[in-house]
Amino acid sequence: MNSREVFNMLRALATPAAIIQRDKSFRRRASLKGQLVLAVVLSGVAFTRLGWAEPLDVKAIMSPKEQIYVDLPTPQKHFVLFVKREGKAAGTGILNGAELTEYGMHDIRPGLDGSPRGYVIARLPNGDQAVIQWEVQAVFVPGPDNKPRLLDNGVWRLIGGTGTLEKIKGAGTMHIKAVSLSPNDREFTFTGEIVVSK
Repeated sequence: MNSREVFNMLRALATPAAIIQRDKSFRRRASLKGQLVLAVVLSGVAFTRLGWAEPLDVKAIMSPKEQIYVDLPTPQKHFVLFVKREGKAAGTGILNGAELTEYGMHDIRPGLDGSPRGYVIARLPNGDQAVIQWEVQAVFVPGPDNKPRLLDNGVWRLIGGTGTLEKIKGAGTMHIKAVSLSPNDREFTFTGEIVVSK
């Protein structure tokens, strides 16, 4: 394209008809942008009414209140601990400040593995409750002093609740750790996302 052709093209763009056409195109695009913004705002309102995923990251020191310990008659040491533990959740998310009660069955082969599982009932200060179902894979790994160290990592999901938590849903990961100050206490950590439908 030579300089004369470029000049003619620029002059054509500057004619009143071309300017009006570009103005209509701009208004059409501006109108589409406005419609898109309105759609985003309305969908945000709809998601707020339906529920929105909120992050959860809470920990609780769980202390035993009742327990049944059973040594199974197997060649390899193997026990099952049925336990009720209680604690208070602290951290971020809707369960912050909730009183937690664990009903767990900890199936363990010391030094090898285990498959703890159970339920945690979370009771908010207003009395509403949520039920967490959880399952952990226990794996023993060599520790720094050549003694087995337990890794308790697993998953959780919410299966229902009462009051404002009746339609609660959510899932995530969990960890159980021994607490150095008390040999029977455990630290439970729940991380994930929760949706409370309105």
